[in-house]
Amino acid sequence: MKIEKICGNKKQFLDLLLLADEQENMIDKYLPNGDLFALYDDDLKSICVVVPIDNEICELKNIATYQEYQGKGYGKALVEYISDFYKDKYTTMLVGTGETLATLSFYESCGFEKSHRIKNFFTDNYDRLIFDEDVQLIDMIYLKKEL
Repeated sequence: MKIEKICGNKKQFLDLLLLADEQENMIDKYLPNGDLFALYDDDLKSICVVVPIDNEICELKNIATYQEYQGKGYGKALVEYISDFYKDKYTTMLVGTGETLATLSFYESCGFEKSHRIKNFFTDNYDRLIFDEDVQLIDMIYLKKEL
């Protein structure tokens, strides 16, 4: 398994980015300023995008693993890698997500804890209803991790 920081042509990973964030214009807001990491195990398995918020905080904006490879530890390995990668540059990593049990459990298993919520984020910022695990996403739930 190897993880690479991708410096050019980040949009080549759009198919995978769209698994975690269903609206391309939302991805376009953070992808240019974000660091994109790709995890390979023979072939591409997972990607993530991390953006700076300020001098102390970064945010994990997108993390996705191809469906056939989910549950095999690739996402967790990627979170561990980026946590170590940024520990000397930032003190805290945030991640915002929908309020679904599996997703929240995943982030909590990676060392994140609930921080705050942004009411109506998904209904105010997306041009259609967004669902995960057959649950309509309304509020953005933020979790944080000390690096």
